[in-house]
Parts: sequence; structure tokens; C-alpha cells
Amino acid sequence: MSMEISIQEYYQQGRPLPLIDVRSPGEFAQGHIPGAVNIPLFDNEERARVGTVYKQQSREKAIALGYELVAPKLRWYVEEAAKVAQGGPLVVHCWRGGMRSQSFAQHLRDNGFKQVQTITGGYKAYRTLVLDTFTRDWSLHILGGYTGSGKTHVIERLMELGHQAVDLEGLAHHKGSAFGAIGQTPQPSSEQFNNDLFEQWRHFDIRKPVWLEDESCNIGKVNIAIPLFQRMRAAPVFFLDVPREVRAVLLAREYAFKDVAPLKAAVARISKRLGGLVTQQCMDLLDARDFYEVALLTLHYYDKTYRRGLSMRDAAKVTVLPAKTTDSLENTELLLKEAAKADFAV
Repeated sequence: MSMEISIQEYYQQGRPLPLIDVRSPGEFAQGHIPGAVNIPLFDNEERARVGTVYKQQSREKAIALGYELVAPKLRWYVEEAAKVAQGGPLVVHCWRGGMRSQSFAQHLRDNGFKQVQTITGGYKAYRTLVLDTFTRDWSLHILGGYTGSGKTHVIERLMELGHQAVDLEGLAHHKGSAFGAIGQTPQPSSEQFNNDLFEQWRHFDIRKPVWLEDESCNIGKVNIAIPLFQRMRAAPVFFLDVPREVRAVLLAREYAFKDVAPLKAAVARISKRLGGLVTQQCMDLLDARDFYEVALLTLHYYDKTYRRGLSMRDAAKVTVLPAKTTDSLENTELLLKEAAKADFAV
């Protein structure tokens, strides 16, 4: 077995081997390979100390400090790695496949681990693979529609039917509007969002289309990788045109929370666009738990915003699908029929 493996070779295995990321917890939190286990060679403070010595003194003194810091943890590294390996082979990586991962891997070999490889180029090589993947000539199909059209439910239905589709808002833990964070877990970093997206994307066949929901470049605080977003903006759009009153019913059902404080905060965030009178009406309606009327009022703003964005696309690439319902099964069938008529391979 080779001591090193490229990130491409790592993924070419039928089932990727257990992976250990030896970077600091802060680096790992910012972005990591999905499925990797963090066993940090240095904690955040230790990494900062070593870096300071490297910059202000010398490489040799930084290495000496590094050895001093890791010495008390050598047994812990072995014990934690054994939990990950479960008696089998292991792959280790750091930022660039340098001293941290190589020394960690050698320490494991010296302590009875027979199959330990490092990733050439480390996490940096992985990130290059992620971004390069999104620059490839993928056939994207974009599902558009006004707020409340049930687009996410259609994407989920496409996935269930075996089509290549990704729920971007699910990965971002955000529904995209001022109300999008309500009821969601904290958002990942943009870096981790794109890593998680790649984890799904790497299984896709480039000869087949990929369905994505129409999004702006950011979903909440998460940014879509620029190469992918550029392709999304140039791709054909299938626009579900659902009546506002029907969409308001769906939104009222999904946002009918007992605690209306988060909804009030969201209304306040768009108050300048709603205007003072509409904002106050929304607040009063929320107090009365009239979620349907709040949805109707706010949809006037969101519909106008979406129309403006849609008008910036190539009209020849927009297919409008009149829909009477937000039922995901019915709208998915409509979508696939219209895509077939448009002579797109689905």
C-alpha cells in the first residue's frame, strides 16, 4: 500500500476509508471533508502559538515547540485513531498534506497501525476538487416559482423518484427569505455548505440533468460557490406559477408557530420594503394568529422581488407552468411532462 493517496483516488474506492483530519478544531469547524473525524494535532491556541513562533522566530523553533506540545498527547492520538480505524486501514490529512499529517500518520505506524495513508495536498487539494467539479459542463435544470409555491417539496419528490436533484435550502439550513432561519438549526459556513453539496454532487452522472431550486447567490448567510451560481443563472428555468392565495395557505401552515416573536422579528427586518402601514398590519395579525393574512401581505413584496430577478434572465429559457395547487406530486408530474416537451433529457 502506498504511503500517499490523491483525493481523487480516495473517492475512487468503492467505499471511502475512515478519514482523520488532524487540523485544529477551528479549521475543522470552518470547513471539513464530510465524514472526517477531527483528531487535532494542536488545539486552536497551540496552533496559533506555533504559527507565531514560525513567523517571528524560525521554522526550527516552531517545530521544536510543536514537538513539545504534542508529546503529552501521543498516547491519546493512538487511542482516538484506534476508535476510528476499528482495526482497519486509515487515511489522514491536514491542510496541505505536510508535516502535521505525515508525522501523525508515522506515529500511528510506529504504534501498530499497518495501513495508514495521507492525502497528497491535504484539505487544500480537496477544496480544489470541490470547486473544479462545479466548473464542469453540467446540465442544470432550475425549478423556479414565487415564495410559497412548494418548490422544496418538488425537489424532494424528484429525489425520491431517482432524479438528480439537490435541496440547497436543506443543506443551508435556511429557506432563503427573511423568515428562512425560523425553525432551522444554525447555518454551516459557506465553505462547509459547498463541501456538503459536493458530497451529494460527486455521485451524479454528468450526462444527466441536475435539478436545483432557483436561488440568489446567498441562502441566508451561506454563499453558493461562484462557478455553480454562474451556471445556475444561465440554465433553463421551469417556473411554477401558483396563485398567491394558494401559496398563502401553504405558508400559513408551515409558519403557524405558537411563538410569533421570531415571525415579528422577520417582519421588522423587511419593514422598510413593506411600508409602515403594512408592517403594523402584519404585527397585529400575528398577535391574532392570522397567519394566512400575514402571508398574503408579505407575498406582495416577495412576488415583486422575484419578478424583478426573473426578468433579468433570458426569457427564451423560462418555461412558465401554470399550477393550481402546491401539491408536490401533481406539480412534479407537471414539471417532468413540460421538461420532456421542451426536449430536455430527464
